[in-house]
Amino acid sequence: MLIEVDFNSDEAIYIQLCNQIIIGIATSMIQEGDSLPSVRRLADTIGVNMHTVNKAYSILKREGYISLDKRRGAVIALAADKAEQLEQMRRELKIVLARGCCKSITRREVHALVDEILDDYSSAMY
Repeated sequence: MLIEVDFNSDEAIYIQLCNQIIIGIATSMIQEGDSLPSVRRLADTIGVNMHTVNKAYSILKREGYISLDKRRGAVIALAADKAEQLEQMRRELKIVLARGCCKSITRREVHALVDEILDDYSSAMY
């Protein structure tokens, strides 16, 4: 899996790392049981501090996307708590949709956008 960091982005690097790994899982580029690079190796590869990668891995662990194993390192291990995930999505979508409403984005446009994005992930979902 290729991870690229936009050093000019306003988004923190550790968040970019988290998001790219989650998208990698959703698009089946990485799958349950796959090992991620070690903290040191990933930091060296993308040119960031090891603490940045460690923070990303800690967040992914806390959110149930990876487990940390002393022998295998960071491993994709999806914790299945659907109800909790739906509630988190509800909270995040409320803000995203409120922003869209402020910019006059229609319900039809939102549905088309959601369908387009979910089509990218369909192989992992079905």
